[in-house]
Parts: sequence; structure tokens; C-alpha cells
Amino acid sequence: MFQVRFHGRGGQGAVTAAELLSVAAFLEGKHAQAFPSFGPERSGAPVTAFCRIDERPIRLHEPIVESDAIVVQDASLLHVVEVFQGLEPDGFVLLNSPQSLEALGLAEIEHRLPHDHARTVAATELARVHLGRPLANAALLGAFAALTAVVGIEAIVAAVTARFDGASREGNVNAARAGFAIVRGGSASC
Repeated sequence: MFQVRFHGRGGQGAVTAAELLSVAAFLEGKHAQAFPSFGPERSGAPVTAFCRIDERPIRLHEPIVESDAIVVQDASLLHVVEVFQGLEPDGFVLLNSPQSLEALGLAEIEHRLPHDHARTVAATELARVHLGRPLANAALLGAFAALTAVVGIEAIVAAVTARFDGASREGNVNAARAGFAIVRGGSASC
């Protein structure tokens, strides 16, 4: 089973990201579940969402404590929440930031994990370019597909296509493809 924990702030779409990832996994014939962990917090408060992906039915329903991957939507959470707690030794880290892990003071995370298992992506900027709004989910999910290969980019695109319509659909699809291309070392042309 592959377990992913999303860290974001209320209103940034951590719950939506987990749901889209589970839909992408389902579209590839896998079993998946996504669920949030939050209370009556206000917009901007720390929020955690979870996604499990497996080849077999998933019977667990508790929060993910030991994660195979951690996606951080807002770098300001690094100073508020212990986002890396429970990360598996061979896990993955994806952080929404235009800065490098080293510039964020996270060089030890990069050195602790296997080569190419930790990455920053300026997903908010990609979203601004492709959507005109700072909604980084699709760009992060595209980057996640490239980083982990747990789901493919076409499954992410299909999940996004099913969720959104009109210009929002097109912008999110383009942002997902751009996030994927950046992590894969390709071009992220606008």
C-alpha cells in the first residue's frame, strides 16, 4: 500500500488534491481512498488530508501516521507543523515552493532520502500562469506523478478533466502537465 499525506492550509485544496489522486488511482484500476483530518478550523488553518493506494481493497480507515509520500502545499507550514514526521526512509517529499530544499533549510531531508525522492516545485506560480489563480493542486499532482510514478500523468489529467469544466479544466490540465514536465526535467512552457 502506498500512503500519501497532504499538508496545506484551509482553502488551499489539500482535501481536493487527495480526492483527485484517489480518482486517478481508481482510473488506473487500483483501489484508493482519500479523506481529510480537520475540525471547525477557519480558512488558513493547517489541514491534513490522506490518500491510500493499493492493488487490493483497503480496509484501513485511520489517519496515516507512516507516509510513503508527503506533499506540502504551503512552505509556511514547515515552521508550524511537523510535516515530515513518520516519513518512510525511502519515502518521497514534494514541496510547493520556488526555493530549493537547501534554501528552505531542508538539505538534511534531501540527503536522508534516496536520490531524486525530494523535490520543490513552484506550483503556485504554475497555477497563476495556467489558471490565473494561485490554486496549486493540479500542478502538484502532475509533479507527484513524475516524482513517484505511483499514478501516471494521464490518470491525473483524466481525474482533473472529470472534476472541472471550461477554462478551469483546461488551466488545471495544463498546470498538471507543466508540473509533470518540470519534475521529469522537461520544459514547462506556458
